[in-house]
Amino acid sequence: MFYWLMKMIVGPVLRLAFRPWSRGAEHVPHEGPAILASNHLAVIDSFVLPLTVPRKVQFLGKSDYFTGSGLKGRLTAGFMKGVGTVPVDRSGGRASEAALRTGLRLLSEDELLGIYPEGTRSPDGRLYRGKTGVARLALESGAPVIPVAMIGSDVAQPLGRTIPRPKRIGVVYGEPLDFSRYKGMEEDRFILRSVTDEITYAIMSLSGQEYVDIYAATAKARLAQGVPIEADGATQAGAPGGRPVPDVVLPEPLAEKDDAADAETPADDRPSDDGPQAPRSSVD
Repeated sequence: MFYWLMKMIVGPVLRLAFRPWSRGAEHVPHEGPAILASNHLAVIDSFVLPLTVPRKVQFLGKSDYFTGSGLKGRLTAGFMKGVGTVPVDRSGGRASEAALRTGLRLLSEDELLGIYPEGTRSPDGRLYRGKTGVARLALESGAPVIPVAMIGSDVAQPLGRTIPRPKRIGVVYGEPLDFSRYKGMEEDRFILRSVTDEITYAIMSLSGQEYVDIYAATAKARLAQGVPIEADGATQAGAPGGRPVPDVVLPEPLAEKDDAADAETPADDRPSDDGPQAPRSSVD
């Protein structure tokens, strides 16, 4: 109930500030479990993405958001709960297993689960190696994975900026990925890596980002130590799993009045084409 109240109250403010546009929302099922696997460019991704689909989206968020002290801590915890964030301990080991179980529980309840395969925000706007938790969720739950690309949220809220600037943000949804062919193989680490790379590649094919074959957390740690991200020369890879770099055509926002009408139209009634498109290389 609080989620929908927050969406009604905060949603119009976010729409005014970021004028979100979307393409491919018809790929998100109206009911049943599904995983929205998105790139992660800014904190506001978790707030803008849900504005583009009629269903409730629940994200797994770090428990730090819910343990702050004082008025600010209570407000942050209340807000995160209100927008559908579920607290998980991401410190690794048993904590990672607990996060997985939480995600599986939500999917078993036919929820729409949002997840960032990179595990943390990109430090420089590029797409980083996906963690295999998303693959385990997909294989153990049997839920389809819908790849998602956030467009422009890093311009509105660059890393380190607390209050985002009012800039247009896009959300592009790809066709659902079905991994039922790997049913029962969720303990095979090679299968998990293959599935994760396939999901990451699908995101790359929507976002047009350059791919870096290390974890985003590793890249952030190197930057914090003053070490170049590409220091060991092992980061150069065309695309996940050694695939060739895809030729990406990014959809452009329609006129704002058309985007507003599109957002208010049920997904089943929307046209299947993505509207005007402009070519863009996946590597700038």
